[in-house]
Amino acid sequence: MAQPSNTFATNDMVGIREDLADTIYDVSPVEVPVSSSIPHGTATATTHEWQTDVLAAAANNATIEGDDAANEASVASVRLTNFTQISDKVAGVSGTGRAVNTAGRSDELDYQTLKRAKELKRDIEKVICDNKAKVAGNDTLARQCAGIPAYIVTNISEASDATTANGTGSNAHTDGTARAFTEDLVKGVLKLCFDNGGMPDMLMTGAFNRQVASSFSGGNSNYQKSEDSTLHASFDVYSSDFGDLKIVPNRFMEARTALMIQKDELKLAFLSGRKMVTTDLAKTGDSDRRQILCEYTVQVNNEKAHGAVFDLTTA
Repeated sequence: MAQPSNTFATNDMVGIREDLADTIYDVSPVEVPVSSSIPHGTATATTHEWQTDVLAAAANNATIEGDDAANEASVASVRLTNFTQISDKVAGVSGTGRAVNTAGRSDELDYQTLKRAKELKRDIEKVICDNKAKVAGNDTLARQCAGIPAYIVTNISEASDATTANGTGSNAHTDGTARAFTEDLVKGVLKLCFDNGGMPDMLMTGAFNRQVASSFSGGNSNYQKSEDSTLHASFDVYSSDFGDLKIVPNRFMEARTALMIQKDELKLAFLSGRKMVTTDLAKTGDSDRRQILCEYTVQVNNEKAHGAVFDLTTA
């Protein structure tokens, strides 16, 4: 049918108000499994230190009746360090930008500040999960903390052409030829963890190898659904010979690595008074600026509690 003559339709009209929903939709991921799961602590200096120790191996301990007591050989504790790293985000909005009527938020600077805070949380997760060495820093070079993988050296599986880190955080694992992620690799590392006193409770991978883990079916492995009130997410639990591991995909870790961590043997330490600090910056013109800053480091209490499978294919 044809439109009757002189019908004044919307395509002829001027002044129709816009139909803009008063909601902003953003599906960018903000889950940070490691940062939200491990204990938080306080650092009091830019060089954060802790110690590890080990007991003598268990032995057939038999003493002759009436024998003199002899001192046992003692081994000194090991002192480890990591540096605090400063990460920041700055939001800046012009005076006009704050004055105009906006949809989905009442104040553009508040909205941009909230976005920067979420981005900073993601950056921290990536920093502590990266296979990277610590950097002391100087007047022209930013200080950096080593990531968790740089400390894990005892309970690992790596390619034959890879180079193991020294475990002090001063260097990182050097990648070798990638190989497929398998259940046997996981079992082998879990056995090493158990033999050395560790009891990992989280298996963390990238997206591709999380799907590979779903196909594990050999031996006595089985899966059950679990709910974690801290992470607020459903995930599988891998029941191993040495305990259950929650399988958690992490978007911000290196995809070619699978980490088996014991959460209570890690700590995210924030320099005193420097945990997610928001500061209004001085005005230099017709704009307002806010800085969100955090200074932090990761402490791997004892690397023998954790395990890693390095050098995995990612496609």
